[in-house]
Formats: sequence, C-alpha cells, structure tokens
Amino acid sequence: MRKHEMWTIVYIFLALFLSMGAYFVYSVQFSAREVVNDSHNTRKKDLEKQVIRGTIYAADGSVLAMEALDDDGQEVRNYPYGEIFAHVVGFSTMGSTGIEGAADVDLLTSNAPVSEKLQKEMVGIRNTGDNIYTSLRPDLQKVCYASLGDYKGAAIVMEAKTGRILAMVSKPDFDPNTVAENWDKISADEENSPLVNRATQGLYPPGSTFKIMTLYEYIKEHPDDHDKYTYDCTGRITADGETIECFHGSVHGHEDLMDSFADSCNSSFTNIGLSLDIPDLSDTADRFLFGRVLPTDLKYSRSKFSLSSISDTKTIMQTSIGQGSTLVTPLHMALITEAIANGGMMMRAQEIVKKTNYAGSLLKEYKPEEYKRIMTEQEAEEMTRYMKQVCITGTGKKFAGLSYSVAGKTGSAEFGKIKGQSHSWFTGFSNPDDPDIVVTVIMENGGSGSENAVPAAKRIFDAFYGTM
Repeated sequence: MRKHEMWTIVYIFLALFLSMGAYFVYSVQFSAREVVNDSHNTRKKDLEKQVIRGTIYAADGSVLAMEALDDDGQEVRNYPYGEIFAHVVGFSTMGSTGIEGAADVDLLTSNAPVSEKLQKEMVGIRNTGDNIYTSLRPDLQKVCYASLGDYKGAAIVMEAKTGRILAMVSKPDFDPNTVAENWDKISADEENSPLVNRATQGLYPPGSTFKIMTLYEYIKEHPDDHDKYTYDCTGRITADGETIECFHGSVHGHEDLMDSFADSCNSSFTNIGLSLDIPDLSDTADRFLFGRVLPTDLKYSRSKFSLSSISDTKTIMQTSIGQGSTLVTPLHMALITEAIANGGMMMRAQEIVKKTNYAGSLLKEYKPEEYKRIMTEQEAEEMTRYMKQVCITGTGKKFAGLSYSVAGKTGSAEFGKIKGQSHSWFTGFSNPDDPDIVVTVIMENGGSGSENAVPAAKRIFDAFYGTM
C-alpha cells in the first residue's frame, strides 16, 4: 500500500471517529430529555429502579413534588398543592408533563457524594436524584387559581425583565396525586380536556390583544405621522361587501390612533389593517414568533398566522382585529407583552432557577437568558405609551387610580357560530416606567376583556403589590 493511500484511510477513520463522538455528545447533551421522556422508552423505568426521583421546590422553599410512602408503604409521587399546580408542575406517571417532564433527566440523576453513591450501590440501596428549584410563587399561584373561578382558561404571571414564570394556572384541572388511577376518565374527557395546559397548549383567537401587532405595524410604517391618524367610527366598517362591527355595536365617534387603541375600536383598526403593507405585517408576525418555536422548555402549541399578499379583503379585515384563522397561546401573548415591557427584548420563559443534589449542594444555577429582540427600545417605549392609555381611559380603566400603574390590552375574541360569544382576554405589565410583572389572562366564553379578564388580572396585580 502506498503511503498516501494509507494516510487517506487514516483520515477517513479519524473523520468517522470524530463524527461518532460528536453524535454521542449531541445525544447526551441535547436529546437525553426527549429520550427519557418518551413513553415507549424503557430507559426511564431503568433509572427509576436505580434512583429515587428528586424533589421539586417552589421559590419560597415549599415542596411542589416529592417521593413519599402511601398507607401501604408503597412509594408514590406526592403533590402537596394538588390541582393548583397540576399543569405547570405536571406529573411523572403515564409519561411526564410540566416541570416533571422538562427536568426528567435531572430528577432521575443522582449527584450524591461519590463514596456515598458507591456504598449504596454495593448494598443495593437506591441513591436520591437531584432537586429542582423553581421561580413559582405559591401565593401568586393560589390567587391566579382563585381569579379564574369556574371559567375554563389560563393565567400567567412572569417577571418582566427576566422572563421567569412566577405563576401558571390552567383550568379545568386534575389532581396529579391520583392521575394514574383516574387516567381512563380524565384522558377520555374531550369536553373539558383537563390534561391540556391551556396556558401553553391552548390555541385561541387573540381578539383585540392582536391589535398590539396591528398598532406596532402601523407605527413602524408611519414613524413620523402616526399620531396624525384619525377615524370617524359609526360602529361598523364595510369594504368589498364585508362588514366588521365594533363590539356590541359601540359607536366611538371621532378617534385618533391613541383613542382607537384605548377604546379597542374594531372599525378603526380594520381601517388601519386595510392600509398596511401585508407582506410587511406577515414579516412582523414572523418576528413576533407566530408559527415559530417559542423560548420555553414546557410543551406548547405553535401559534398560527396565515395572512399573505394573496389574502382577500375579508381575511385582512378579520386578521387586523385578531379574528379569522389567527390563533395564539396565552404563553405566546405573555412573551410578546414581556418583550415590550423589557425594551423590545424577549426573554426565554424560565421556571427552573437552580439544581442541587439531594443534600442541597448547588450543582447549577440557571440565569435569565435573552432570546430575541423583536423591536427597538424606542418602539417598545411608544407601544408602552399606547398600552398605558388603555388602562387610564380605555377598556382597562379599572386599573386607573390605583397605588400601582398598568400598561396593557384587553381582548374580546369571538368564537363559534353564535354572535356575541367571546373569550375574555387581558395582557399587560405593571409599573410601566420600571416594569415588575407581566400578567396574561384568558377566560373562555367570558365576554369582553374588561368584563372578566381585567378584574381577574387586577386581583393578581393586587396580590403582588399586597393591596388585597
């Protein structure tokens, strides 16, 4: 064999070795969670035979999930708060959901001292998995749970500057302590879908909360003269034979852009939508992550947006006010709101803040992480100015005159075939000059945003500021 042929073979084997090594690293670092969480995978069952699942803690140190013994001395997973944290904490039987699923590998990995691990393994005693500490606050979680009342829907509280989730509630719910024995019943309940985390997986028409997008696009296309916009609202607008009415037939009269947004005037925003560059609006929706991957490790549904240069007048009119085929999750709406509050920078939605071994020794801290800038600081400031007015004179005026201030947007998202049926939306943030928290609420079939979602959000803000 010639020398150059020998070296060629060496290089080929070296390349194969490096490729296999890279694939191994990828598998360990990036796909371990997906593999362990696969319901058809036996690796998780093997790990559970070797390791006692770790504990999940709330921000105040209280236990959200832990291993315990039942009355018969059998090991079970215990969830002290029951239904209140059901969706965000999740469960680890019948597959893994919520934080239980996101942190599966960590909870089933023991970083106990090496000597202790070896000693236990030698005598057949299982080691204890690592612990997960979250940003979730039980006080706010309880208020969110109570604020939704008997409505189906979701509520999310997020730190405006970090993206850390302080509370996440979805209703209808279930008891994670009994999910295995009740599995057949709750998994077959198609009417209520209690296993669906509506905060991350529920897809809803955004209604007037989408006017945040329409307003942003109009300001972007009219940077120097958007404050000169005016419209005379008669309660309805017709174009190419298609008519859009203001909610409950309200007649808003002479409106500038600020009034149109604050009063959530459908006629004015339909007029604005018909004037926009639709390909540019589509690009904006893409930048705002419609139809895209969201920065979260929780399971979620992708939002939907289908407007394009070939869309007809009816589609443009409906999309401009958040109706038609546009769909969004509450988490996505909260992330958009957070980005505005954070000067245009969207943060990764984060609920896990640190990992320790079972004895409490710190293994890793998870710092807040910037994900994507969706608008400039100047644009975010202008959007905040408009959202503040909503909560002073507009549909969110129940926030006016409080010890804290709010910037936000209400939404009345029509659904179904019965005229007047609508989901009640609110999304906004407090202390706009130095934002504290983002609150996003949706209440299914709750009427207008100001009717139910605003009072629910107010109750949450009140709890945060201790004014209840």
